[in-house]
Amino acid sequence: MSLPLSQHKIHTHDAEDQITLTYEDRFLRRKVLTSDSGLRFLADFPSTQSLDAGDASVLEDGRKISVSPAKEALLEVTGDNILRLAWHIGNRHMPCQIEANRLLIQRDHVIRDMLQKLGATLRDVVEPFTPEGGAYGHGRTHSHSHSHSHDDGHGHSHAH
Repeated sequence: MSLPLSQHKIHTHDAEDQITLTYEDRFLRRKVLTSDSGLRFLADFPSTQSLDAGDASVLEDGRKISVSPAKEALLEVTGDNILRLAWHIGNRHMPCQIEANRLLIQRDHVIRDMLQKLGATLRDVVEPFTPEGGAYGHGRTHSHSHSHSHDDGHGHSHAH
């Protein structure tokens, strides 16, 4: 028995079923998924997709399975200079949910330490995570590394 197939997504508020996925799980190209009601289906997109709240996978028979962000272990960031804190988070290429009076990021002990040193007020929370999309590819990038060579014979490298 073959699984129902979804090869494209749409944005809709009218779906027959729902699937709840973490931020990381909402970034996919080909994967067997199970909806909240137990329906297994194959997401097989032509390219890697970022599925956001309100997006839906459309099955071959026309049924739509909407995407809902799962609750995740996050770090709430507040402080007197939230713009400065947001800049430091962005400078580290971290996904960040930006709200009027707070930022939400995935928990990371190194970033937590940095933010504490910058004077942030931090609180562990468990909430759906819907970070800002970036200018390129909805804020999602594949890791890569490269080196910087200099004419003086030395250089350095780093990963993004």
